[in-house]
This record gives sequence, C-alpha cells and structure tokens, in this order.
Amino acid sequence: MKRGLIFDCDGVIVDVEIQRHLRAFNQVWAELGIPWRWSDAEYQRALRVSGGRERLNLLRDDPRFRAVFDVPADPAEWQRLIAAWHRRKTQIYVESLKAGNVTPRPGVRRLAEDALRAGWRVAVASAGARDSVRTLVEAALGAELASRLTLITGESVRRKKPAPDVFDAAATAIGVRPERCVVIEDTRNGLLSARASGMTCVVTPTRLTVHDDFSEAALVISGLGDPGLPPEVALGGRASHGNPPYLTLEALRRLSETAGAARPDVRSLLR
Repeated sequence: MKRGLIFDCDGVIVDVEIQRHLRAFNQVWAELGIPWRWSDAEYQRALRVSGGRERLNLLRDDPRFRAVFDVPADPAEWQRLIAAWHRRKTQIYVESLKAGNVTPRPGVRRLAEDALRAGWRVAVASAGARDSVRTLVEAALGAELASRLTLITGESVRRKKPAPDVFDAAATAIGVRPERCVVIEDTRNGLLSARASGMTCVVTPTRLTVHDDFSEAALVISGLGDPGLPPEVALGGRASHGNPPYLTLEALRRLSETAGAARPDVRSLLR
C-alpha cells in the first residue's frame, strides 16, 4: 500500500526566513522609499500567519506602520497595493536563490531519495508562492530530484495553514490517503494543518519556532540529521526523549503506524 512523505518548504528544506524572506520584504520598502522595516522579532511574530500576502495584510492594522504610511481607506486598493509589494518581494527572493549559496538542512535530500527508492510518493506542500517554492526546491535539492517531487503551494488552495487544505491537496495529488502520509514541518500552523488533514507530523523547528507549542506532534526533533554529523536531539512529541543520531525512513514509517498509540521509545524508532 502506498505511503507519502510531505515536506514543508521554508524552514524545513532550507532555513530561509530571516536570511532571505525578511531581507526581501525589507528591500521592497527600501526601494519604495517607505520608512519601514520588520525587525527579526517583528517578523517572527508575523510568521504566526501563513502566507506572504497575509503577513503584509497585518500592516493595515499596525499603528506604527500607519504612522509612516498612508494606508488606503479602500480595502480593494489596499489589496492591490500589497499584491504588488508581494510580487516584487517574490522577485527579490527568487533572484537571491538563483544567485546560489542555498544549502538544504541535513537529512532532507537523504530522506527524499530514500523515500523515492522505497516507492513512497514525495511532495512539498507550502503556503508560499509557486515560483518561490519551485526555485527553492531546485536550488536546494537539484533539478533532477526536484523534478520527482510533487509541488503544492499556497496558490493551489483557498485557505492557508493552519487549515488542512494544502495537505489535503497534496494527498490527492500523490494519490495517498492522509493517514498514510508523514509530514515534516517547522511551525505550529504547519503542525495543526497536517493534523487537521489526518496526517502524522514530525517537527524540526528553527530558531524562530523552537519555543512554539508542538504538543500534537508525533515527534519534535532538532533536525533530520545525516550519518557522520553530530546527533540530533529529540525535543518532544509522543516519542520519548533521547539523542538519536538521525531520522530514518523506517522511523517515519513506524511513527505513522503508532499514531494514536502509546508513546514509543525514540531509541526504538531512530538509528
């Protein structure tokens, strides 16, 4: 019976939020002469909302932003404005990816290749724009591997995470029932989205999300890891705490099979 492995994109495949996304947003306002920028802390709070346009929409009710920018009274005009900002931000972001120096987080390439060899269906499901997601996946994993992955983006669904739409769409696209899919996420919104879709979720948080509540996850682990690298650390979830070297495809299979069961010992799941 078929199984599915679904990666979130930003933060899971590559940790790009501060180094690339935030810089791209701030460059847009600099180009337009708008005296505004998100700090790291402000952007971390904005990340609680999935989707770049949705984050921009938060500015309409931000009194500090309204103090430096004349926000249009017409909602339609405001939506046109942030859509233009988001298009330019996406251009800047994509250009930065194409310039190089895109390194995937450890374990992503290994698990994707292992899953494909084992006959699993592999997808990337993200709230991001399709051009951004495609460019990142190709830059991080290479064109050949990227071509074998199914991409589902925020442009493919009506509701963003934490709604289950993007993972529902991914399950349909790869032809695997949700309960036989394992999701790798890095945010609480992503975790809630995967769980709402009925999928097993493993969380590998970044420094921006490590303190979020991931109590619904099957496993929270510092990273996916790779042979020869320092061992990863299990931080929470149903699996007991420990210091597993790296996560394996077999571990993901067993985690999905124990969903809803008693907490397994992480040492029995991880190499």
